[in-house]
Amino acid sequence: MADFPDNGRKMTKDNGIPMATRRTSVHGEWSSRFAFILAATGSAVGLGNIWRFPYLTGENGGGAFVLVYMLCVLGIGVPIMMAEIMLGRRGRQSPINTMRTLAQEEGRSPSWQYLGWMGMTAGFLILSFYSVVAGWTLAYVFRTASGVFTGATADGVQSIFSSLIADPERLLAWHTFFMVMTTMVVSRGVKSGLEQAVRFLMPALFLLLLLMVGYAMNTGAYDQAIDYLFKPDFSKVTGQVVLSAMGQAFFSLSLGMGAIMIYGSYLSHTASITRMTFIIALMDTSVALLAGLAIFPLVFAYGLQPQGGPGLIFMTLPIAFGQMPGGAVFGSAFFLLLVFAAWTSSISLMEPIVTWLVENKRMTRVKASTLAGGAIWLFGIGSLLSFNLWSEYKLFNKTFFDLTDYVTSNVMLPLGGLLIAVFAVWRMSAESSRSELGLSDGFGYRVWRFLVRYLAPVAIILVLIQVTGILAWVTGRS
Repeated sequence: MADFPDNGRKMTKDNGIPMATRRTSVHGEWSSRFAFILAATGSAVGLGNIWRFPYLTGENGGGAFVLVYMLCVLGIGVPIMMAEIMLGRRGRQSPINTMRTLAQEEGRSPSWQYLGWMGMTAGFLILSFYSVVAGWTLAYVFRTASGVFTGATADGVQSIFSSLIADPERLLAWHTFFMVMTTMVVSRGVKSGLEQAVRFLMPALFLLLLLMVGYAMNTGAYDQAIDYLFKPDFSKVTGQVVLSAMGQAFFSLSLGMGAIMIYGSYLSHTASITRMTFIIALMDTSVALLAGLAIFPLVFAYGLQPQGGPGLIFMTLPIAFGQMPGGAVFGSAFFLLLVFAAWTSSISLMEPIVTWLVENKRMTRVKASTLAGGAIWLFGIGSLLSFNLWSEYKLFNKTFFDLTDYVTSNVMLPLGGLLIAVFAVWRMSAESSRSELGLSDGFGYRVWRFLVRYLAPVAIILVLIQVTGILAWVTGRS
């Protein structure tokens, strides 16, 4: 197994405190802090922000959910993201090699490398079905632009969606196209591929989102949407709402899958991890809130239900697009926005796998990206067949797609975040974390350490208990 802990390392000092060995990544470095912010925000911003956040808001009482979500981002998401970026920058390698090297450096068990393996595996599995859903968004760009939803009824929209997912050949074509898009970007490396892509995609994403919010302001229901999102009804805050908000905050920041860790490995050692993390979290949350401001005015203006669930995007909004003036243009722009969001996330999901292949198998980036992309594409066929030819085949009463989604999102990612927190403050020395974060032993560092040491692990364990059904089992037994 290849090992890169000595690559380009040097001793430096920060505020008079001797710092741990500095390493340089063999894969390159972001050209600027702004490039890192765009890339990490692109990793965090995905279908979870624009697809998942609005329907969870609708299902959990609107403003009450939004408020709890924002508190969870601040109290749990930000501290864990700081820890993951810190580990990535300190190790400067793929997540697997980073955790193995840092564990050795701190005198801990080499078994910590399996945290890297779990994150990389989660990214592989998530991208395999993420690409299938991203393929739906690609298909909807062209369907909406062609005017297929114009004047369509709810049954008509349902029929269009059902015909799409029932056709394995069409799903395979869109799945293949999206994976080729992702592989091409990753194969070009950090500066020529990842950085160039996010420099275009992220500003385009924000521009499209702002244009759609501007359009939504003229629907006549914008004030109603504002009240729904930002005037919390505290009577609707239940334990389920808190747990849902906590889970969404964690997942929306793209934590626990190695993506943020590998992006952190390309960050200059002079950049402030604290400042970078708060900016990324702010931008990520802004996208989610803007998505709500773009979607809910349409929902209310056309008499639709905000509790539309996962079908809010693909089966509820197209009804509004079909009724509104210029709906074909507006709708196709909306689904193009979803494509951009999915693309930036998928790039970050593949990157940890590619870096490991380059480091450990001595492959070129092109060969590593092609191999990784091909393997993910092949595994993803199981997910796309779950909607048609394999829909009757279930394990634990879940299709291939549902089971993959459930295991990764509800078990692997929270567990990865929990282990990141444990290593960062229970296994890594305070001197090491302070020097990498660039913080003195003052109030700011102590708050971060408390949140990662106690609050975040307890919150994540509660999420794990809830999503794995342990809580329901205990309640049923009592």
